[in-house]
Amino acid sequence: MAAKFEPTTATTTRIVIEPHSQFDLSTHSRTTTVRSLAITTLSNNRTILYVGTHSGTLFSLSPNLNHTNSSQNGTVLQKLSFLRSVSVTNSPVDAILVLPDLEKVLILSDGSLFLVDSDLSNRAVRLGFSKGISVVTRRRMRNNESEGLGLGLDSSNHKFLHKLGGFIVKDGGESHSEGFGGCVLAIVTGKRLVIVELVVKDVNNASLVVLKEIQCVDGVVSTMVWIDDSIVVGTANGYSLISCVSGQSSVIFSLPDVSRPPRLKLLYRDWRVLLLVDNVGIIVDEQGQPVGGSLVFRHGLDSVGELSFYVVVVSDGKIELYNKKHGGCVQVLPFGGEGIGPCVVASEEDRGGKLVAVATATKVVCYQKLPSVEQIKDLLRKKNYKGAISLVEELEYEGEMSKDLLSFVHAQVGFLLLFDLHFEEAVDHFLLSETMQPSEIFPFIMRDPNRWSLLVPRNRYWGLHPPPAPLEDVVDDGLMTIQRASFLRKAGVETIVDNDHFLNPPNRSDLLESAIKNISRYLEACREKQLMQSVSEGVDTLLMYLYRALNRVEDMERLASSTNWCVVEELEHMLEESGHLRTLAFLYASKGMSSKAVAIWRILARNYSSSLRKDPALETIIQDSGENLISGKAIAAAEASKILEESSDQDLILQHLGWIADISQLLAVEVLTSDKREIQLSPDEVITSIDPQKVEILQRYLQWLIEDQDCFDTQLHTLYSLSLAKSAIEAFEFENISENLASGNTERTNLATLRNSIFQTPVRERLQIFLQSSDLYDPEEVLDLIEGSELWLEKAILYRRLGQETLVLQILALKLEDSEAAEQYCAEIGRADAYMQLLDMYLDPQDGKDPMFTAAVRLLHNHGESLDPLQVLEKLSPDMPLQLASETLLRMFRARVHHHRQGQTLMQGCQD
Repeated sequence: MAAKFEPTTATTTRIVIEPHSQFDLSTHSRTTTVRSLAITTLSNNRTILYVGTHSGTLFSLSPNLNHTNSSQNGTVLQKLSFLRSVSVTNSPVDAILVLPDLEKVLILSDGSLFLVDSDLSNRAVRLGFSKGISVVTRRRMRNNESEGLGLGLDSSNHKFLHKLGGFIVKDGGESHSEGFGGCVLAIVTGKRLVIVELVVKDVNNASLVVLKEIQCVDGVVSTMVWIDDSIVVGTANGYSLISCVSGQSSVIFSLPDVSRPPRLKLLYRDWRVLLLVDNVGIIVDEQGQPVGGSLVFRHGLDSVGELSFYVVVVSDGKIELYNKKHGGCVQVLPFGGEGIGPCVVASEEDRGGKLVAVATATKVVCYQKLPSVEQIKDLLRKKNYKGAISLVEELEYEGEMSKDLLSFVHAQVGFLLLFDLHFEEAVDHFLLSETMQPSEIFPFIMRDPNRWSLLVPRNRYWGLHPPPAPLEDVVDDGLMTIQRASFLRKAGVETIVDNDHFLNPPNRSDLLESAIKNISRYLEACREKQLMQSVSEGVDTLLMYLYRALNRVEDMERLASSTNWCVVEELEHMLEESGHLRTLAFLYASKGMSSKAVAIWRILARNYSSSLRKDPALETIIQDSGENLISGKAIAAAEASKILEESSDQDLILQHLGWIADISQLLAVEVLTSDKREIQLSPDEVITSIDPQKVEILQRYLQWLIEDQDCFDTQLHTLYSLSLAKSAIEAFEFENISENLASGNTERTNLATLRNSIFQTPVRERLQIFLQSSDLYDPEEVLDLIEGSELWLEKAILYRRLGQETLVLQILALKLEDSEAAEQYCAEIGRADAYMQLLDMYLDPQDGKDPMFTAAVRLLHNHGESLDPLQVLEKLSPDMPLQLASETLLRMFRARVHHHRQGQTLMQGCQD
């Protein structure tokens, strides 16, 4: 991600190369001028420049790369050291082809080829071949593979070549004559394109062996390159591709009728060929197919070279560098005045070349590539941050720069942007740096000395930005810089400053807010990384400081309530002073300081303010309880209860149970019945501490102990039944209060309290279920409590427990008038006298009640066969309408007679 900000700078070009040294030909010969130029690095790492003249002389020069260059300070360039010269012919040296692997130099002059040692220690030897050679080039293979491969020669041709010159293919693929060194060349002579092998036998014995002849294209070939198995030639008509294997040619494209002479350049780094059409450069691959975009040069050019990512062109006394990838001109350097005539450029034919030389008629200037790091620094000094990052990415893509250095530059750019008050873009670069340490940001947040001072790496990067300082100081210094630049501009002094800031001076408070906001963003991203504990502590603690500075309460609370590395002692005083008690409570809780956390929630509940932030999740919990207490108090109680639910500190829990219960009985119950704690509470201590007025809390806790915890303690069962019984009596009494009860606060309050229960099941139903299901309570104690109440069903259940059958029947039959239940109870007793006793109760209910003839008839109808008819007749009241029981009595008697006869028949059978 490149930064959005791109400041206005005095120049938009890079300093890729700088003048290193020069050579004045006129000091050696006043009668000749430069015709051709070449640079090479020999096997002993010596770099040599070869200069060919119009008078046929070849000079060798040394650039003295070990010497420092002083041209940056505006002083005179050092001189290229003159080594030697050799006279080749009396005609111009048209081309210089250095053969570093053979330590030879091949020279084209006067239509012939000459060979000389690389140190020019011997005279030039003319190679035996017909004159009229116009162009020569050497075959190049990708990654310096053998030149002898891929010629398409069959076995018969190899035998023929053996007869001519002993041509063989050695292991490793290098093609040369047996026992001698050599290389493969392509030369153009007349209409012929000839592939030859240069065979070097000794210092003065070299020859050319013809390997293949190909019919050349129409027109005069003036430029040529050989790449893999393809030869690209240029004529006034256009550019053509010739296969050295098949000999076939094809047109790449034609030139316009009026255009500059064709020029070709093999781009070694990309393994492509640059074809020039006037001021446009077209890059093609080894098949002649265009790749990438075109390069548009500012003017027509005299010569072209290559250096790293750049195409180097010269014209009209200027050297220009164009980026091969995006085509932009990155540097322009003058080296001679206008109208100086044609110029020549030469570059090292090496992927890692660092030199480029240009020549006018009498002067040669050698330029040295500035180290990549120095180029980056120069761009950063000019505040061309985008250009610096682009260059680093190019270098990293080409494998010339490590990812660590890319990260280093991102961090450096980030710091420069930060001090330029572009905080968002600064953090964008910080986040792109994989090597930057979060602790490098700490001094911008907290002044030294502090807890983390020793963690801050003393990394000054390239010394391009001031040392770290608190953000307030950075903003103040930046504003002062903008103000100073404004005065200088008004005085006519050009300054490197952001135009946006210059035209619209930013507000201090806005800048400070932006700084804090974006540094917070960086620290938030750092939280996701694997860091040392001490660094994590600094990140989280300082992030809390930044949130506090912007009063980002929600972010503060979210950080404090999450898993964090905040240092409590560094924050608690600040949070107390600023009144952010909720954040402090969350922080205490996250660090296991439950006592302090709950104490704060208690304070907040007591000092509730409507401005207290509400938590929707907690509001839902409390709404679900039916208490409808959506308030700050309820939220404080809910937060405290969450802490206590996980705590095993019984004293702490019981200490705070009361105020939580005052706000929400449901929350209090959840605290007591939580299964999240490791050690459960003592039931006796809990029961003792529960407010007697909070009866439902006690009941729910006892219910949990008995039903969920399988408690078999008879005392707890009895206590639970007594509590339910007491509540049932009160509920019964309230239910019988007239709906037309005179309005009064006390009565209304009590009724509202009664209705607002934490239970969904009525208390009497809960009491009845428990009395029937438990065998561990003391029924007599419960009976003593409800004896004077109207809880007749509960009494029946208890009397049944005690075996008081008569009392149970009286309650069921007479008090509750539940005939079905009474008859069912008689069936459970299993004795006939129970039915008779029930009949007697129906017929003589006592206490002035009228006989229950309908119930009696029902009993006789359902269970008459179990009753003695005579006893029944004795019990029947004279007042009972006979028609109600006649049918029932008749059926009962018939059944009785039937049973009697069955008995007689059975006895008779036994006697027989």
